[in-house]
Amino acid sequence: MEAIRQFVKVKNHQVNIVLPDDFNAEEVEVIILSSSRKDYTIPQWQINEVRERTEKYLKNPSSATDIDGFLNEIENEI
Repeated sequence: MEAIRQFVKVKNHQVNIVLPDDFNAEEVEVIILSSSRKDYTIPQWQINEVRERTEKYLKNPSSATDIDGFLNEIENEI
């Protein structure tokens, strides 16, 4: 699934969303939320976690788990 996040201005109770040329979909789901905070920051622990996982993957790409393997791991832990 491809997701696009944009902050757009509301003008006359309307919004205009321009999709990239390479976005190919016949139907999309649109969710509209009021944006009161545009400067969201990613928590440092999450940045560290992504960096650590990326380093591990780059050192050994074959160690990556596909979605089925991941779901099996979770199921076995329950």
